[in-house]
Amino acid sequence: MKKYNVAILGATGAVGTEFLKLIEERNFPFAELRLLASKRSAGKQIEFMGKTYIVQEATKDSFEGIDIALFAGGSVSKEFAPYAVKAGAVVIDNSSTFRMDPEVPLVVPEVNPEDILKHKGIIANPNCSTIIMVMALKPLYDLARIKRIVVSTYQAVSGAGKEGIDELTDRWAVALASADDDVAHILPSASLPKHYPIAFNLIPQIDVFLDNLYTKEEMKMINETRKIMHDDEMRITATTVRVPVYRSHSESVNIEFEHDLELKDMAAAIDAFPGIQMMDDPANQVYPMPLYTSEKYDCFVGRLRRDESNPNTFNLWVVGDQIRKGAALNTLQIAEVMIKNGWLEK
Repeated sequence: MKKYNVAILGATGAVGTEFLKLIEERNFPFAELRLLASKRSAGKQIEFMGKTYIVQEATKDSFEGIDIALFAGGSVSKEFAPYAVKAGAVVIDNSSTFRMDPEVPLVVPEVNPEDILKHKGIIANPNCSTIIMVMALKPLYDLARIKRIVVSTYQAVSGAGKEGIDELTDRWAVALASADDDVAHILPSASLPKHYPIAFNLIPQIDVFLDNLYTKEEMKMINETRKIMHDDEMRITATTVRVPVYRSHSESVNIEFEHDLELKDMAAAIDAFPGIQMMDDPANQVYPMPLYTSEKYDCFVGRLRRDESNPNTFNLWVVGDQIRKGAALNTLQIAEVMIKNGWLEK
């Protein structure tokens, strides 16, 4: 199999670290691996697959000779993606920068792989919560068109990066003794003037509030789902909540269809769909939970039932590792689909 020159931008962060784990786990065919990060992280040594790599500071010249550039996310994407494309690389980007750009495909490989072919050098990876939800929606949408979705998310602190993880770890003991807001420094967002403790708490704000009183995270889920599913008429409302869980996002999803479905057919469709599994046995208290879905490739669905308040409407609970399927794994799978289909050949 042909091997490719790969660059990872943001190699020292949570998603960048996960890229490396997955490249090894999945035997991704790389020839050269170039680890890039900010000036602050440049010079760090990373041991990977029996070799020591030196992290380089990302510059406009960092992508010469690179075939695939995996961007872990953040504001640097806007700066460096054009340079990578100009150098001949295909950029697969985890930031929100390009997601709603009509010229950039937004891809979940199991859901809309054909959109990859529309790329002009950049492919966007969706928001982590969007990915987890559409993995559950797609096999059901194929049974009956979806009219409306009401989703509430319960998002792990690692969705806020290493800082979010550290915040929860560092504040458990403090929170036991005090509910003082002064112990919080990161959540709901480091850029905001006010912060709340996450230990023993829930924060019903992820990212900033917009003029319509939704948060930016909520509108990402709404707009990105419509784009991925190619359905601008789908009505969606979302509430996103940060919870004191380290890893894996959970989502309660209420779905109204154009016509009625049978629960057994819905469960069978989900189980037959790649990358998602039913974990649903109420009699034996079996349902997905973050503690048991972390570090897994697949997403898991449980609590599937009718909404008895509305016709043709159902509830489900979906959980997935947002660092894996919600970020690094989905990105790598896009590259794998391109390799498998010969879409990287120039």
